[in-house]
Amino acid sequence: MTETFVSLGTWNWLIFGFIVMALEVLAPGVFLFWLGLAALLVGLISFGLHPSWQIQLVMFAVFAAAAVPVWRRLARSKQDASASPFLNKRTEALLGREFTLEKPIIDGSGTVRIGDTVWRVAGPDTPAGTRVKVVRVDGANLTVAAA
Repeated sequence: MTETFVSLGTWNWLIFGFIVMALEVLAPGVFLFWLGLAALLVGLISFGLHPSWQIQLVMFAVFAAAAVPVWRRLARSKQDASASPFLNKRTEALLGREFTLEKPIIDGSGTVRIGDTVWRVAGPDTPAGTRVKVVRVDGANLTVAAA
């Protein structure tokens, strides 16, 4: 068994890395990519340092295990910079926007139409047709002030 590992050599790490990365194309999920990258790193390091097969396996295990937090950090930063920063936070996207009151604000409560939805708004008494600006959001309740 040890003769098999000893005979593998540097080129086999590179070949293994490319094969695993090619398998990623057939079964996408980003997991195989990192294993292939770990194998390529072991192959490249083995060209210069010529470590024993045991050290090569340990390097592969370390690189493969280190790839998980690296991948998570990259995936998280990609999500943070997504094109929809207000996804599942649609009311926060309304902050600072101006709308026309549909029903007057009487005793602190009125309505405004935003798109095809009627929203309940709170604020000082204001007649219908007045432009108001959303100044605070609390769940589905909007607080407005005169624009």
